[in-house]
Amino acid sequence: MRPIITGLVYVLGDDVDTDQIIPARHLSIPVSDPASRRRYGALALSGVPDGQAGLPGGRVPFIDPATQRSPFRIILAGRNFGCGSSREHAPLSLKEAGIGAVVALSYARIFFRNAIDGGYFPPFESATALGQAFVTGDEAVVDCEKGELVHQATGARFALRDLGPAADIAFLGGIFPYARKHRLMGESLPPE
Repeated sequence: MRPIITGLVYVLGDDVDTDQIIPARHLSIPVSDPASRRRYGALALSGVPDGQAGLPGGRVPFIDPATQRSPFRIILAGRNFGCGSSREHAPLSLKEAGIGAVVALSYARIFFRNAIDGGYFPPFESATALGQAFVTGDEAVVDCEKGELVHQATGARFALRDLGPAADIAFLGGIFPYARKHRLMGESLPPE
């Protein structure tokens, strides 16, 4: 059974690159320590320019300063989400911030693979420009089993493209849990 992700949406535009998702100056933070990993979440989307984040004409804070996590569970974006460098820290930072799903018109290929391989969240694609149907703060439901996004207030439904064979990797928690389950790599896998 695939999850149902419910929560507030955060709307972004086209070409949100990995340096906007997690600026390069923060990449020295170690990812092996759980406390350090949480710092990545507190810094997620800190590089997005003010005019491009949240509502048109102004920035809606992505991170709540009191909790150091995001009140948003779903990111809705335009084309080419995650373009730029191939850093794995970008999807990690969104997961650590509390994101359960990203829905975009399209992704940079390496960002899409990093999100799947790390099991950070399902990176769904929509054929519809969702920034015209939602504003930051709207409530939505991503039904991963049905492959649909529902606007809670209006009831509007948007089909999500099937993740295909990559879905099993994403929903099992990443490439290593998938390989363990299917006994693809034997003893050569790193410990959990």
